[in-house]
Parts: sequence; structure tokens; C-alpha cells
Amino acid sequence: MSKFGNILRAAALGVGLLGATQGAVAQEDPSAVLNEIRSSGELKIPVMVGEEPGYIKDPATGEWSGFYVDFLQDVADALGVELTAVETTWGNLAADFQSNKIDVAIGVNPNPGRGLVVDYLWEPLFTDAWAMLTPEGAPIATWAELNTPEKTVVVQKGSTMQIVAEALLPKASITVVEDRNLAIMELQAKRADGVLLSVFDALQISEMAVGDVSVPEPMLRNPATLAVARKSGNAGFINFLTNWVQQQRSLGLAQGRLQQSWEDRGIDLSILPSNFSF
Repeated sequence: MSKFGNILRAAALGVGLLGATQGAVAQEDPSAVLNEIRSSGELKIPVMVGEEPGYIKDPATGEWSGFYVDFLQDVADALGVELTAVETTWGNLAADFQSNKIDVAIGVNPNPGRGLVVDYLWEPLFTDAWAMLTPEGAPIATWAELNTPEKTVVVQKGSTMQIVAEALLPKASITVVEDRNLAIMELQAKRADGVLLSVFDALQISEMAVGDVSVPEPMLRNPATLAVARKSGNAGFINFLTNWVQQQRSLGLAQGRLQQSWEDRGIDLSILPSNFSF
């Protein structure tokens, strides 16, 4: 075969491969995940013990409530499906997505490692800040006050709090525990100088006279986003959730629900810096 013939054959092969690729792309249904959820009749969501007021478990009935559950109930209602709670931990979310145990998570922080298997919505549902729960009578003004070898800070395993502590407090001793209740126990047992939490979680705990809440400088804002599994056909689901989040924020629905939830539980928001808004 002539050199010119070889060129034509290669070009034809290239066009064929391109056509096959375009065909595969065209065949991907952007609504596949949405359709799968709706046909299953359920929206599977993660819930966590000891994460009030976002997740609240009734010990008598096993039923779940809380503002995170309320938000996702709205999503389920819009899809015309039932809400199914799957008990887990923050550190297990990536594995839960990969094993198809959950469809969407709420109140999560963007995490590069988890981002390898999870897609985050760019628009946060709300924003809070990182805070420190310290022993009563020992508030702090800056992160630097805890960044010494003599100080011990407690964080939850696999959480964004662990990343923040390791970045800002490299000289401190970091104690990693499985959940929030164990972290509080460390503080109550006087084995910790602080527990790193989102400010709203810290305020919730402080109402039980556990300790003082500080929002150290520089203030670090903490976006609470939604996440879904990264898989073929989830573009429509992401689009649906993004529109839902934007409506919640633009109409003040998210802010109003959060404000009411905290007021109902007697949480004092006066500690929040004047330049803070969620």
C-alpha cells in the first residue's frame, strides 16, 4: 500500500474512533441517577449520632430529625420519594458513596481526598466558621495560643476538623477520636485544651455548660455544601440540587430554618463576630 494510502487508512480509523467516542458520550443519560433514585422510591442520606442539632435521633423510636434531615426531606419531597436514613460517620462518607449506600450528603466540607470519588456542589447551603470549645474560663483569641507542645486539641477522625488542626496547630498534640461525644469526654476529663468544631456545633455543646466557645483569629469560614457520588449520569442530579440550594439561599429559606432551629434549642448566637453571616 502506498504511503498516501496509509495516511488515508489512519485518518479513517481516527474518524471511526472519534465517532465511537462521541457516540458513547451521546448515549450517557444525564438524568440516569435522578431516574434511578425516583424509580427506587427512596433518597438515601447519611445520619450521625451525636451531631445535634443537625441530626437528632429519638432513642425511643429510632426516628431521625434535625435541620439537616429537614433540608433533605425537602429534597426527597421534590423528587417524590421517601427519605431513608443510613447511620454512619463523617470519615466513612467516601466509602458509603462508593458502595452506593447513600445518594447525597449535606453539610460537608470540600475535601481533595474525598473529592477523588465525590462531586461537591460549588454553592454552599450555608457558611459557618471554625471554632474552639475550651475549658470553662479559658477562651482563646487566636489559633496561636494553642499552637504549642504543651497544648492538646481533640478532633474527629477523618473530618475536616482534623485537617484544620494539623495545618494550623502543627506544634500542638492532636488527639483523634471517632466521634463528637468522645471528643467532649476528653475535654470533660481535662485531657484536652480544646475541641475543634464548627461554631454552630460548639455553641450547641456549650449550652450544656461543657465549656467556652471561641472563634479564633484569623476567622476561618467553613462552607457547608452538598455532595453526591461521582458516577456516570449524575449531571442532572447535580443540576437539580444546585437549583434547590440557590433557591434556599436566595429566598432566605436556609437562613431562616437555621436561625429557627438554633433558637428553638436555646443556642445563643451573640458570640458570633459582627462581620460573620451564614
